[in-house]
Amino acid sequence: MTPRRPVGAGAFPKPVVTPAPEPPDPVAPYAALDLGTNSCRMLVAQPKGSQFHVVDSFSKSVQLGTGLEASGRLSRASMSRTVQALRICKAKFQKHKVQRMRLVATEACRRAKNARDFIRLVRRETGLKLEIIRPEEEARLAVVSCAPLVSVRTEQLLVVDIGGGSTELVWIDLSRVPGPDRPRAIMRLHKGFDTGDHPFPTAKVVDWISVPLGVATLKDLFRDVEDDAGRFALMSWYFEEQLAEFSPYAHEQAREGFQIIGTSGTVTTVAASHLGLRRYDRTKVDGLRMTSDQIDAVIRGYLDLGEAGRRADPRIGKDRHSLIMSGAAILQALMRVWPTDRLSVADRGLREGLLYAQMSSDGVLEDGPF
Repeated sequence: MTPRRPVGAGAFPKPVVTPAPEPPDPVAPYAALDLGTNSCRMLVAQPKGSQFHVVDSFSKSVQLGTGLEASGRLSRASMSRTVQALRICKAKFQKHKVQRMRLVATEACRRAKNARDFIRLVRRETGLKLEIIRPEEEARLAVVSCAPLVSVRTEQLLVVDIGGGSTELVWIDLSRVPGPDRPRAIMRLHKGFDTGDHPFPTAKVVDWISVPLGVATLKDLFRDVEDDAGRFALMSWYFEEQLAEFSPYAHEQAREGFQIIGTSGTVTTVAASHLGLRRYDRTKVDGLRMTSDQIDAVIRGYLDLGEAGRRADPRIGKDRHSLIMSGAAILQALMRVWPTDRLSVADRGLREGLLYAQMSSDGVLEDGPF
């Protein structure tokens, strides 16, 4: 039976063929921005082989979370400082003609009652669209950024990201992954911690936790304690108490094939102090390995300096001196729980993870070893 046409219709219309999307430009710049409780950090980079080449960067201590612990809100002054920093980032995006970017906000905006108002303010004043990400994604991206530092001998990996408002810990089992493929297995986690079924051995995320304490929030909790050493000890033990729900805390012990990677301003500052750098040099810090004893020696030196001495120490820097002891308290707690001589220092973090994830999704990175 011949199908009937609708009344008044002519021939059946030809199907509309949608043109295939243009493949991503393999040399086009990408951008990533990390707005945390204390700092605003940005990178512009181009894909290069299995990694990327940074063409521009920006970092500014905006102290967005100042007063948040007491009021639950972002202050007008902190929002104003942040908007000014974001205007600089916007100018850099325009200079490099960036089309692909991800701009994220973390703990301060997750907690602030007026975070949505702030996001709208940023959009109105700068045209930039900030995205508040969940703690799991923050942890996952920090892990991905550290993939190049994973040793082929590592079977158990702990990645620690000490932020301004929170600290993320991720424990990963790599024992079933062939040694040469372990860094690449970490890279695959950009799609999620639930790796599912794959035809190849995968990195298994044993557990992860986001502790709502970072260098700024921990410092604020103990600001009324006047004794410098006493305040440090209280901060360190208090942070350790927050690890009780982290499953590897009680039963996992340091052993052969265990590696900690620390990514944060705290870790890189401790490394710079250990090396005696009077001027920060990323090439000497990123990938450096430190023992527990070396870390303890640096922290004892900070305590011996006192507040005035730390403020004047060029290895610490004027933007870090007020936060270094709360960060050191977190770091010491971690090294007390999982002592190891394989702590790797990572001068990388959320921004690098954002770039890797974008470029990997677009297929512009070569599938090769780091």
